[in-house]
This record gives sequence, C-alpha cells and structure tokens, in this order.
Amino acid sequence: MTLNNGTTTSQGPTAGAARMPGYAGTLAAACGAVFVAQVANALPASLNGLFQQDLNTHGSQLTWITAAFMIAVVCFEFTFGVLGDLFGRRRLVAAGTALVAAGSAVAALAPSVQVLWIGAALNGLGAGAMFPGSLTAITAVARTARERAQAVALWSGFLSAGAAVSPLLGGMFAKVGSWRGSFWVLVGLALVSMVVTLVLATESKAPEGRSLDVPGQITFALGLILVLYGAVEGPESGWTTLPVLLAFLLGACFLAAFVLVELGASSPIFDLKLFRNRAFTVSSVVAVIGMLAFLGACFATSMWLGPVQHQDPIRVAVPFLLLQGPAFLLIPVVSRLLHKVAASWLLTSGFVLMAIGCLLCTRLDVTDTGLGAFVAPALLIGIGFALTVSSVTAVALNSVPQHLAGMASATTNMLRDLGFALGPVVVGAVALSNAGSAFGEKLAGADLTPGELAAAQEIGRAGGPIAVNSLPPGAPGSSAHGLALDALGSGFSTAYLVCGVAALVAAALTAFGMIGLRSDHSATGADSAPRSPGLDGAPAPAPAR
Repeated sequence: MTLNNGTTTSQGPTAGAARMPGYAGTLAAACGAVFVAQVANALPASLNGLFQQDLNTHGSQLTWITAAFMIAVVCFEFTFGVLGDLFGRRRLVAAGTALVAAGSAVAALAPSVQVLWIGAALNGLGAGAMFPGSLTAITAVARTARERAQAVALWSGFLSAGAAVSPLLGGMFAKVGSWRGSFWVLVGLALVSMVVTLVLATESKAPEGRSLDVPGQITFALGLILVLYGAVEGPESGWTTLPVLLAFLLGACFLAAFVLVELGASSPIFDLKLFRNRAFTVSSVVAVIGMLAFLGACFATSMWLGPVQHQDPIRVAVPFLLLQGPAFLLIPVVSRLLHKVAASWLLTSGFVLMAIGCLLCTRLDVTDTGLGAFVAPALLIGIGFALTVSSVTAVALNSVPQHLAGMASATTNMLRDLGFALGPVVVGAVALSNAGSAFGEKLAGADLTPGELAAAQEIGRAGGPIAVNSLPPGAPGSSAHGLALDALGSGFSTAYLVCGVAALVAAALTAFGMIGLRSDHSATGADSAPRSPGLDGAPAPAPAR
C-alpha cells in the first residue's frame, strides 16, 4: 500500500506496527465525511411533507426522492471501492464531498421535484464514494488491530449520529426558514468536510490486483434502475401500462446479463461463487429482507407524519431519534454482545423486535396527530436495527474462508444497501396502491355534490389520494379530504404490515437457515478488528445506514 509520502507499507496482520503518518487527521476527516454523507441520506425524511406542499408532488414522486439517493449508492458502491484502491481514498472522499455539495445546492435551488431527484441522485453518488473511501482510509493508517477496531467504532458512531441528527437538523432549519435552507446547511457541511479531508487526511492506495468491471457495472446499474422504476411507477401509472412492463422486462434482461458477465469476469464486482455457502446465502438474503423492513418502516413513518398528517418537520423528526438513535447509543453494548453471543442469535432477536414494532404501527390511528403512539414501536424497531446492522456482516464473514472475507464483506454491504433502496420502493408501491383502491371505493359511495365528486375524482386520477388530502379548505374536491385521509391511513397501515412480515421472514430464515451450521462469534474484537475490503482480505463492519 502506498501512502502520500511515497513510503510503502505491508498489508499483512502486522501492517502499521509503527504509527502511520496522519492517523488522527485521517480519522477526523473520515468521521466528518461519513457524518455528512449520512446527513445527506436521512435529511429528506423530515421534509417530505414540505416537498409535497411546496412542489405539488404526488406519492411516487416523493418515493423517488429517497430512492434516487439509495439507488445511486447501491449501483456504484463496488466501483467506488475499486476507484479508491486504484487512485487514492483521500481523493475519493474529497470528490464524494464535492458531489454532495453540488447535489445539495441543486436540491436547494430545485424549482420542481424532478430537479430535486437530480440533487438526491448526486448526493447518493457522493455518499457512495464517501462510505467505502472513508472507512478504507482509516483502516489503512491504523497501527494495530485494537486501534483499527476503535477507529472503526468511532467511524460507525459518527455514521449513526448523522442518521439520528439529520431529520432534527432538517426540521429545525425548515421551521425557521424553508426546507431549502436545510440543504444549504448541508452544502456548508460538505465543503468543510472536503477541506478537512484534503488538509488532514493521509492518502493511501492498494492498486495491486484491483481492476474495474465495466460490463458488470453497466448491466447491474441499468437492470436495477429499470426494475425499481417499474416498482415505483406501477401504483400510479398502472402495473400493466407499457412503460412499466417494458421497465420490468428490460430490467430483468439486464440483470440476467449481469449474472452471465459476473460468472465469466476475471475481477467480478459480485462474486456469485460465495453463494455456494449456505450460511453466507442465508445472511445475504436476510440482509436484503431485513433492511427493506427497516428503511421501509422509516419511509412509512416520514410519509405518515408528513404528507399524510401534515405535521411540523420538528415533530416529524422526533420518532427518527428513536428509530436511528439506538444504533449510535448501543454501539458499545452490541460490540460486547458480539463477543459473548452468537451473531446469528443477535440477528434473529433484532429482526423479531423490528417485526413487533412494525406490527404495532399497524394499530396507529391516522386521525391522531399525537406522537405518543410512535414511542414504543419506533424504539423497538430502532433497537432491533441496532442488533441486526452489525450482526448481519458478522454472520456472513464467519461463514467464509479468510481469503474471501473482503469480497464477502463488500457483497454483504451492497446487499444490505439494496435492502435500504428497496424499502421506500416497496412501501410506496404497497401503500399507494392500497390507498388508491380504497379511495376509489370510498369515493364511489360518498355523499358529495356532483361538482365536488367530479373534482375529487379528477384530482385523484392525477395525483392520487395524497393530492386530495392536501387540498386547502374550500378548494374544489376538498370535501373528499376525510375519505383520502382514511384511505392513506389504510394504505400505510398495510405497508407497516408488509414491513413486519418481512422482518419476521428474516428472523425465521436466520433461525432455521443456520440449523446444523457451526456458530462462531464475531471476529470484531481487539485481536481481530474489522478491516475494509482489500486490506488483508479481512472484514469491514456493517455501518448503520
């Protein structure tokens, strides 16, 4: 590995026996960068209601704001890791923060929701570079395994803190100004982080044996984007419309081509041979399903409190402290548990807690604007997530030989983020499809004047029940507001149910899928610290995203 001072260090277990230059600066820069990236990720959660009011958006358009970010992360996560190894992690992180600054500026100036999507996608690209780049940068300059573990724990703490603080930060600035001010604050944070990275961080590379898999990257990105496009647009455009059907068909073709490309690639971004291992396969599947349940519940909560109930952004942010905060506060607890309890049992327990929390949310009353009913379910989901987010990687990595640990870590992280990307898409599709059907049925039997009925039907066809629910009093069609609100409550209750069932499925797969397999404790202790892919072939942690 080559540092920016021209010296070369080994990459084996004894790498960094003497403290490498710039350790403290690199750690500070990495923690700041991952905090900014996670703020960019979670910021829209408390602002969906304001987006809907200011930009006149309908349901699927709001889904795309969140989905655009995560799709960009998932599609290019592997490639960014390779670019960091080839050209330098400090450069990668600095470029990522520049992209976040640009994307946030685009979002702040957005005259329409379509431009806001572009800003979100740019933020996702930037964060996709910052997540692997910052983690690899600190593990490259750590002196010992214990020091590396401590550095990664601090990095994970800032990651979780960004997720917990971001909705509150967005709500505060949106309250004193507008939602656009929240993105300008993010621009400032990103620029400060970029300067800190360029000034303090040590450059490191590991180009040996690393190369880009361009065909794999292209087929994977196109396939995933097309399939998710069909899933997002299906509820409102119609599942049998030509654009939606073509998106699913072409997306499936590109994903099939991706599998074929990876099977013959000399340096695949996604090593399919890993799935010959049952424990790794189980952990990979539950990573997708379980994280879909978590971020799906988060997205449903932001929609329930924002565009459905039109609550103040500060109030919208409060449940997110319970959803995201435990992943930060429980870092030392989970770290100790991973030394004493089999990771598969922690994973199962976490999914069960998430399932209970999601199922409790199905009992929420859409006409009740109090936050008390969210406390218990949000806390259960948050604690469950805290137990699962690190355990899923521990289970995966303990199931493969040491020389495959780097690729296994990268694959598990990508699949976890795929679950995050699918969460809003699936929840949006389920909630909006059910709400649209329920609203149509209620409207058909409603006691409304012909003029009000016609206006509500027209607005409902154009923007769904969310548009009718947001009509000001006295506007044509506003008499159907109560019907739209009830339909949305029913739709998002069904979405919470889907998230709960997904978490239960993940728990069952973990509990029964591991039967007959040797159960190891996580190798995240002081003697065997987590490392990023490409460094000794050792594991990287599963950050709370």
